[in-house]
Amino acid sequence: MSDREEEAPRGREPACLLCQQSEADPDICGHKIQRNGICAHVFCLYFASLLDQQENERVGLQGFLPRDILHAVNRAAQTSCCICGKSGATISCCDTECDLSFHLPCAKQGRCVTQFITPYRAFCPTHSPEQAVEATPEPGTQCLICMEPVEHRMTFNTLVCPACKTAWFHRDCIQGQALCSGILSFQCPLCRNTQEFLVEMFLLGIRIPFRDPSWEENDAFAELGDRHRRCDASECLCPGGRQEAEEEGSWELLLCSSCAAEGTHRHCSGLRDSITSWECDGCAGLGTAPMEEPEPDGPNLSTQSGLEPSHEPGSISPSTGNQVPSGMSASSPAPETSNPSTNQQATSEQSLQSPSQETSSPSSESQVKSDSSHSSSSEPEVSICSSSPGPDLTQNRLCQERRTPIHMAGPGLLMTVTACHIEF
Repeated sequence: MSDREEEAPRGREPACLLCQQSEADPDICGHKIQRNGICAHVFCLYFASLLDQQENERVGLQGFLPRDILHAVNRAAQTSCCICGKSGATISCCDTECDLSFHLPCAKQGRCVTQFITPYRAFCPTHSPEQAVEATPEPGTQCLICMEPVEHRMTFNTLVCPACKTAWFHRDCIQGQALCSGILSFQCPLCRNTQEFLVEMFLLGIRIPFRDPSWEENDAFAELGDRHRRCDASECLCPGGRQEAEEEGSWELLLCSSCAAEGTHRHCSGLRDSITSWECDGCAGLGTAPMEEPEPDGPNLSTQSGLEPSHEPGSISPSTGNQVPSGMSASSPAPETSNPSTNQQATSEQSLQSPSQETSSPSSESQVKSDSSHSSSSEPEVSICSSSPGPDLTQNRLCQERRTPIHMAGPGLLMTVTACHIEF
């Protein structure tokens, strides 16, 4: 074999002295450190047996001295891996009566447990810790993360939450979630337990990074703070274009008060300066340029007219809660009223058979209040307000008040009723 064939290819990554692999899973072995001709993975250094770390992590490789690393490599030269069978296994089982060793990249394949927390202990397949939870998955149980079926019992690859005992998942799935969540957000996918779940996963060999969640790094959600800066009216009338936005006036840009995802200039939607909020079509079901609408018809009453029994003098009317004036006897015909906003008429021609009988008129939306102590010369003013049915009032609508006097006459009673009509 020529010298050229014995040389390593140019550009090839150097191999770790402890696991003898140039390409290994960085989530398990960590990143590689290369200094002074020595290359090693971070976690291969931490899990290596009889390899002590210095208090000052700035010396050597993360606090591991180069001479100590070479001594560990020489000791492991005669030790074979219990998984792959190759020599150079630097990680020994922590059980005092076990003499098995293995490489860190081979641990997962051989169902070995490596606890990624001080003092970084490792166990062979025989002495690996198992869950003490007494739970068995029901037939057809799926992993809460990948939604694939799990095994019919707890194993090295099938884990359960120790808190709720109903959340089942694969080891690889929960390991992936731990790497993304970090120690601050890692919890049970179902019951959201943190403390008990965190300790259990550490003991079972799940690596949980001591950092913030990956989705909060590098301002991943910075765009959520951006404000909408565009007029979305069907026809923008601003000379400066849809992106123009002044602090006040006709070209002030108002955002939807519900979603803030659409905006409009005041002038483009016909909004007065007194209006301070606005809603888009999707949130309010209204146009982007609400204008004055014609006066709608009166309320659709189920009963426009009907008969209602009269009451004896001094009794209480259940429909209005007012006392019937003494001047109006049970035999007196009820006065006729006309309300131009509702076109409702009501007459009473029946006499009250029993004083305790209660009647109600659900279709009546106006109440007349009077007092029997008033003389015929007094004219009390009663306000009757009615509004047409429809969506709730918004600031985009115009509300005007119109008062129409209505004179009511009866035996011993003269009243003036003021009707309020609301226009939209």
